[in-house]
Amino acid sequence: MGDFNHPDICWRDNTTGHKESRKFLECVDDSFLLQVIEEPTRRGAMLDLILTNKESLVGDVKLKGSLGCSDHEMVEFRILRAARRACSKLTTLDFRRADFGLFGDLLGRIPWDRALEGRGAQDSWLICKGHLLQAQE
Repeated sequence: MGDFNHPDICWRDNTTGHKESRKFLECVDDSFLLQVIEEPTRRGAMLDLILTNKESLVGDVKLKGSLGCSDHEMVEFRILRAARRACSKLTTLDFRRADFGLFGDLLGRIPWDRALEGRGAQDSWLICKGHLLQAQE
């Protein structure tokens, strides 16, 4: 959460025209992060962002007006989490037990030419990432 100061980024399309903002977008995508604020937070621009690796971890995002002399909107949100279990475990991938043949087969069934036709690099990456994560499950 914070003021990232990239007013030229279109978060709906993940596009921008400026080099520095493009680097920031690439960093966000390479880190598998999502931006969840949907409304402008300062003078029509979306500067204040909430980045998360799972959309289901953040909820009830609301802009609450400015505080004092600030020209930024206050952002209120809830961090959602499952109830703690007595023996909570951290889930990690065990690559030694992975079925890479099945993984390759699942990815091989995707009609990549059709799935990526007419898409730019950013959209193509998001589509590829989605298929990779789905096959991983």
